Amino acid sequence: MSSRAAQLDSKRGGSLSLLILGLMLIIMFCPPTQASTDSCKKSRKVFVSPQPCRQHHPDGVRDLDCFGRHYELTYNCTWRPGRNATHNTYMLVVAQGNKRNTICQNMTNFHKTFRLYKDSNVSVEIFENPQSDDCTKSVFHGSPKSLLRCDAPINVTFSRSFGELSVVVTWKQEDAKVINKFQIRYKDLDSPSWNQTLVESLSANTWIVKNLNASRVYAVQTRCVTNEKCSQCPWSSVYIVPAELTTQHVLVSINDTDIPEEPGKRLISGAFQQHDCHRLTVVKVSGELPPQDLDTCQADFRLILSYSAYQINISAFNNASISTPVSLVVPERETMHDEDVGKLNVTVHNSTAFSIRWRPDILKMFICYSVEWKGRGQTALHRSFYEDVNNYKTFSPLPEPLEPYRRYSIVLHTRPDKDTCNMKKVNNSESTYGRAYVYLLEGSPVGAPANISSHNVTLNSAEVRWSPIPEEQVRGFLRGYVLHLVYSDQRGVKTETNITVDPDLNSYKLQGLKVDTVYQVQVSGFTSAGAGVRSATIFFKTDHEGYFHSRSFITVLAVVITVAAFGTPILKRAKSMFWPNIPNPGNSSAVQKIEGSCQLELLGILSTLKAEEWDTESLQILENDPLVPACTLATVLPLLGTFELEGDPPDMTSKWSQKDLDGDAGALSPVLEADSVLEKQRADCLGCTVAFTSDYTTMEMFQQMMPQTPAHEVIPTGMKTKSEDFTVVRTKLDYVRQFSTSSTSDCQQMSTIF
Repeated sequence: MSSRAAQLDSKRGGSLSLLILGLMLIIMFCPPTQASTDSCKKSRKVFVSPQPCRQHHPDGVRDLDCFGRHYELTYNCTWRPGRNATHNTYMLVVAQGNKRNTICQNMTNFHKTFRLYKDSNVSVEIFENPQSDDCTKSVFHGSPKSLLRCDAPINVTFSRSFGELSVVVTWKQEDAKVINKFQIRYKDLDSPSWNQTLVESLSANTWIVKNLNASRVYAVQTRCVTNEKCSQCPWSSVYIVPAELTTQHVLVSINDTDIPEEPGKRLISGAFQQHDCHRLTVVKVSGELPPQDLDTCQADFRLILSYSAYQINISAFNNASISTPVSLVVPERETMHDEDVGKLNVTVHNSTAFSIRWRPDILKMFICYSVEWKGRGQTALHRSFYEDVNNYKTFSPLPEPLEPYRRYSIVLHTRPDKDTCNMKKVNNSESTYGRAYVYLLEGSPVGAPANISSHNVTLNSAEVRWSPIPEEQVRGFLRGYVLHLVYSDQRGVKTETNITVDPDLNSYKLQGLKVDTVYQVQVSGFTSAGAGVRSATIFFKTDHEGYFHSRSFITVLAVVITVAAFGTPILKRAKSMFWPNIPNPGNSSAVQKIEGSCQLELLGILSTLKAEEWDTESLQILENDPLVPACTLATVLPLLGTFELEGDPPDMTSKWSQKDLDGDAGALSPVLEADSVLEKQRADCLGCTVAFTSDYTTMEMFQQMMPQTPAHEVIPTGMKTKSEDFTVVRTKLDYVRQFSTSSTSDCQQMSTIF
């Protein structure tokens, strides 16, 4: 008994200690509040103001308003203080018929709560500084039943489209129980007054205003419709509703790039054409929930996504309107990096079960995964799972059975969130680990390569090209192609050769073919289940040797023609640049113009000689012609030998030459006389200097170096004529001459160049 009493005493002592500790904490953290100086009392006497107070004074107390709630027993009165008072005190007087009056004095705040009788009208007065000479007051009258107020909605949302305005309101929880309808009034933003017709809804939360101008900005207010529980419904604040967004906002560009530091993720970025606020709704094409809404007011956006396929809906929006979305599909990326190939292994058990296996090292980093699988042309299916022990997972039963001869793509994603493996957001939520392709059952190809053609056919080779088999017709993993090559020998015996080609090739060069032979080629593909159907047959014939030579001849001929057509100008240009021609004096400016009386008369004599040379038996020289200088004749006579070069018959030339030497005395005498005269004139002209104005210095040197023929070598002994002054000099040069036009004497204007 004593032990039990001791236990009770100990419990009481512990409770007392806890109570004291609680009181100490309350005193420490909850300082005492100051007692309110205002006091309210009730009295049956009629209230009389202590002194006259001004009512409706512009600088005094104003805007006294009293109201109640349908779910409360008390009423509230609020007011606004005077403009000039600094330390105001207020007195509130509430009177209800013959009921007791309520008087509250020495108040410093601007509201008061009190209880009313609902069956009597109420009168409320508020006095500001009632004890001073500046006392002002405000009065309110009403019925308690008409003072039940329901507030404006706590939230209003707007949506505009096709000239209609949809309004959705949210009421306070206590008011939502008694409000059945609400009203809307609107106006153009620049209009001074509201529209006359109030729009009343048919429900308590939504309503649609029609026939609005889509391009105008509106101001809107809303309030509840009064009823027994809501006798007062004040207007809400003014909401500004912008114009409709009627045009689609398109992207200027979109990029899909890898993130090197995060394998299995990619950066999807884009830029907008308009600089407005945009809403991006991102969802997986596989249908895995939830979609994610991303709002941005920047000029571009950036998303970090895995290699799955995504759909992005992009809309411009404001607080009242949203444009028609533009749908953008980000295709899945099937190409994996080399280091990621083979990281995922898949085993198909049957049409409703398959297993996946991954490397065990990622269990240290990830425990949440997601797998997606789909057949070609199908929508991807998905399943997320949790695994922290084993590096494999079996999925059975599948929501849809696997089909034979259809290739399936299976992808494993890793997720960093560990609290739940379901996707909580789309952006930056997962990375792709690996991908594998499987068949439930493989078959041989039911399609063949198309567009078979031959190219570059020669004597013993040809190239065959083809298009790959469509994937849906392969029905398995393509192991390669087979080229079926058939030809016939001279006896008509057919020989077929099969050539296997890798599946990545679409062409093959046949070598070692027979010359001048017709070949036929077919191409087929094969899988592990066997070879497929063959393609259409093509024929080609290898070249024969004669055809090859003729083709070579044609090629050489074409080259020769090309060189002949275009090579001559090139060769001429090269020759003129590297091997210049030796100048022709006849074409040179050094051949000068004949001027002066001596040269003109000389030309006349030459013309006479040339005209008479065909019928002249002897040479006649006019003596003592004062018009022809002696030196001129000396230089002219050797020129007679040039007629042989200019077309004289050989017999005629030899004829008169022989007469000069071997004829009778009568014919030789004039010749000897001419030789004597010529020798004398040569002697007279020795002092005459021959001037050269030509640039060809070699000619001048050649003339100077040429020896003169002595007279005694030309004239035989005993062949002197009557006149010893004429000597015939026979030059042994065929033709060398040049006429000079330099400004020298008549004797020097004509010279002979040897």
